[in-house]
Amino acid sequence: MNKVVKNADEAIRDMQDGAVVMSGGFGLSGNPENLIEAIHRKGVKNLTIISNNCGTTDKGLGVLLQSRQVRKMVASYVGENKEFERQFLSGELEVELNPQGTLAERIRAGGAGLGGFFTPTGAGTQIAQGKESRVIDGREMIFEKPSRPTMRSCAPGRATNGGTSSSARPRGTSRP
Repeated sequence: MNKVVKNADEAIRDMQDGAVVMSGGFGLSGNPENLIEAIHRKGVKNLTIISNNCGTTDKGLGVLLQSRQVRKMVASYVGENKEFERQFLSGELEVELNPQGTLAERIRAGGAGLGGFFTPTGAGTQIAQGKESRVIDGREMIFEKPSRPTMRSCAPGRATNGGTSSSARPRGTSRP
């Protein structure tokens, strides 16, 4: 089956309101700008975005935040987006902060089909609130669930669409 599509609009053709989008990039490097613009044009709402951060106020994933298309942000860093700050402080945006390594492992666990994992990171802190905890080999650990998107995106590259999920094959990501 050939999953190569012609453009970003075609790659997100089946995306619906409430989708969970996992987006590549670090800061503004390696962002799937064409896919972000396609999502913006399509106008889908109530998105959950899983990414390192939410871009800046008017670049990267911040474009979707600015247009009120994002309901929840799962990230490890949120410091350069004033609109993000405004929406979070006003209660308009749900935020789930994760330590960088935990976010990466949640993504890996989801891709590997795992049911989750135990980590000492965050044990005994606010991050642990409401999560299962155990003492393993004398260390307190908290259970983290995997991240499973309905759409994955990274850029630049060839977008693909396979049934209920979409992704992109990166080519030259973050190169000048």
